[in-house]
Amino acid sequence: MKKALKWLGIVVAVLLVGVLGFYGWATSTASALGERTLESHEVDFPVPFPLTDEEVEVLRAERLAVRPSDSEPPTTEEYAAAEGEPVPAPAPAPDPLEGVDLDALALERAVARGEHLVNARYGCTECHGADFSGGEMINDAAFAIILGPNLTAGEGGLVADYDMADWDRSVRHGILPSGRQSAMPSGDYVLMTDRELSDIIAYIGSMDPVDNVVLAPTLGPVATILTALGKFPFSADLIGEHRHDHVANPPEAEPTVEFGRHLAGVCTGCHREDFTGGPIAAGDPSWFPAANLTNHEDGLAGWTYDDFVTSLRELRRPDGSEIRPPMALIAPYAAEMTDTEMQALWAFIESLEAQPTGL
Repeated sequence: MKKALKWLGIVVAVLLVGVLGFYGWATSTASALGERTLESHEVDFPVPFPLTDEEVEVLRAERLAVRPSDSEPPTTEEYAAAEGEPVPAPAPAPDPLEGVDLDALALERAVARGEHLVNARYGCTECHGADFSGGEMINDAAFAIILGPNLTAGEGGLVADYDMADWDRSVRHGILPSGRQSAMPSGDYVLMTDRELSDIIAYIGSMDPVDNVVLAPTLGPVATILTALGKFPFSADLIGEHRHDHVANPPEAEPTVEFGRHLAGVCTGCHREDFTGGPIAAGDPSWFPAANLTNHEDGLAGWTYDDFVTSLRELRRPDGSEIRPPMALIAPYAAEMTDTEMQALWAFIESLEAQPTGL
């Protein structure tokens, strides 16, 4: 009996040494991965985007349409013209946009567009909080504690010294100004255009400052091991290429496949670039696999547009079953999407080639 206990103790000790050694390797590997620095391109764009020539002309036409008609009595020149005398050339009509602050109007429109983008398409408040002072991404000590940073001008705000290149790296590449990788799910925002990012920056800049110092991310034992094994990758690694050009302006907001493809860019982080779904690469292991969005028998085959809208806004599939997290988080944002956006997204999804669910 004593001999058996002795051998059991030896086995337990060996296993313990092995486990501690493995975890030590995982901790070192995950730390090294997090300390890497990456390079990306340098971009610049205005905040806000100025009004386009077309917008200025539409505004001018609107002002002319509401300008009071001339009901004054005939002028001296008009009396002279009636008598056949030469008449001096009339003074040019004043520009209806004279005195209008076009820069202020551009900022006002950018803030309005940014508010819609945040609340309907990009889900920024899910991680950064409704007031952008910070929020929870993952809060599980065994897995990881990853909090969305404070983006306001208050104490603890992260972006006070950001230039446009820093915003681009952080949002669309998952790279901090220091070059290290961030927890930002940037794979969802690769297709975000310069103007859309500019609009979001304008909207965030309009928010009241909030003092809130947010703790840096920490990995628990589960995320540490998964990161070391490549099962919990950084979004910057998933993106891979960080020198590609970004599109300046989004497609026209019309119920087209082109506009829908642009909108669907935010879906790729979970549903993959081919929209076949499956296990979520950089997600919490407790999350259910993402659905196959192609017209496959284990995807959306047989779905109608109304089924699609109901699934997003009411979280219910055609068979009556409920949609589960993390997709369940989408409902408040889908409720803010316009019908045109919803129709365009469905037009794109209908255009996808049927494929089996990803592995």
